[in-house]
Amino acid sequence: MKRTGIMLLAALVLAACSTAPASPTKELTPVRVGLDWTPNTNHTGLYVARDKGYYQEQGLDVEILGAQEGGTVEQLVATGKLDFGISFQEAVTHARVEGVPVVSIAAIIQHNTSGFASRADEGITRPRDFAGKKYGAFGSPIEQATIKGLMECDGAGDRFNEVEFVDIGSTDFFVATERGDVDFVWIFKGWTGIEAEVRGTPLTILMMNDLKCIPDYYTPVLITSERMIAEKPDVVRRFLAATSAGYRFAIENPDAAAEVLLKAVPELDATLVKRSQQYLAGQYQAEAPRWGEQKLDVWRDYAQWMADRGLIARMIEPEKAFTNQFLP
Repeated sequence: MKRTGIMLLAALVLAACSTAPASPTKELTPVRVGLDWTPNTNHTGLYVARDKGYYQEQGLDVEILGAQEGGTVEQLVATGKLDFGISFQEAVTHARVEGVPVVSIAAIIQHNTSGFASRADEGITRPRDFAGKKYGAFGSPIEQATIKGLMECDGAGDRFNEVEFVDIGSTDFFVATERGDVDFVWIFKGWTGIEAEVRGTPLTILMMNDLKCIPDYYTPVLITSERMIAEKPDVVRRFLAATSAGYRFAIENPDAAAEVLLKAVPELDATLVKRSQQYLAGQYQAEAPRWGEQKLDVWRDYAQWMADRGLIARMIEPEKAFTNQFLP
């Protein structure tokens, strides 16, 4: 009789549990992130953070979007159509001069890893060799100022007019140079430079920071809007906590991070991605105390360089163009 009562009580408890409503799942905050270009290893930390559940742990549902129509990344972030975006220090500087209220919240790569590349047999070994050559341009005024500045630094500023600027848009570097459309192009070593190694195509790359003619600057950077910072600082902080974890994973586990990116974007060349990831593992943070750290003098010195060459109408307040306050 006692045993029967206990069994009956257990049955009643089990029935009650089976009909009780499940505890509600915490609703995730939707977040939209816009890329600057097609997905590549500059963006790996974002894909890792999504794949490993770092964003979900922070209560975020993050959507990673390719280049969007309807404006630049800076404009889309400023108007709230994107919550975050991938940009560049020079673009953020231009935007702030024009009153577009975007702020850099993390340096994705600690130093400028870009340079001017040509096929090795082109004979371009220093900036003065740009004279008489065809440059593959993307249409930004920063290109002319940079090439002129490098040639001036090499004592050949008076020959800048001998450089022919050819608009190549999104034409592939290897196609454009093989056809002879252009002789040299501004590239990122971590992508096109690595791709040349994979292809077995010898290149000469004049790295910007090796030339020591133009101030170092952050390229690319992660941006948000002043409004987002003011109204949703907790979302910014949670987003950066997860994103930082994603890039730290990529730094410590480049091969595994490469696999995450390839899973998300299977059309990418696997060998290129893996080699690029190995290179960037040492570049994302470099010697900085933490991933994403930015320095005032980097923002000030490059903006001043832009202002001195008429690339911006006025000098910005560099301390308002970036912040480290949301980095974990």
